[in-house]
Amino acid sequence: MNTHDPTSEVVTTLRQIIRVIDLHSKKLIKDFGITGPQLIVLKEFKKTPEQAISKISKRISLSQATVTSILNRLEQQKLAVRVRSNTDKRKVHILITEKAEEILENKPSLLQESFSIQFNKLEDWEINMILSSLQRLSFMMDAESIDSPPVLIRGPLEATPSEASNYLQDEKNYY
Repeated sequence: MNTHDPTSEVVTTLRQIIRVIDLHSKKLIKDFGITGPQLIVLKEFKKTPEQAISKISKRISLSQATVTSILNRLEQQKLAVRVRSNTDKRKVHILITEKAEEILENKPSLLQESFSIQFNKLEDWEINMILSSLQRLSFMMDAESIDSPPVLIRGPLEATPSEASNYLQDEKNYY
């Protein structure tokens, strides 16, 4: 009798991936007091402080409304401020604060950064195999129509660190 159950192995592997994302999100909140999306937005504001939110949202593959909501949270945490342009009062620049600079100096990383380094080391045939397998899994789970930004995080994108932490804590009972 064959005890090898590929379905269980696939589900177990998917759960491991979900779990590592959860753990990384918790570590980011615990160590730096920010969520993954907040880190993404802070890094982008640092790179291009005078860019419009619409341009930043396109670059990081999040909706403008989501980036605005994240910015509101960053302002509440005193990590970013909105400043009107001196030359064009219709424009608003986003500046990160000294507190945010200190966080970024500690180089918090996103899970997809380390993943990308490893993934890019693969041969083209391995990349294509993984991509096609994941796309097939997405289809089999009826998930291909769900809009998802390329961000490896768990919880609501607009959450504060405490909301995200609570979300992750509540979700642990789900698995």
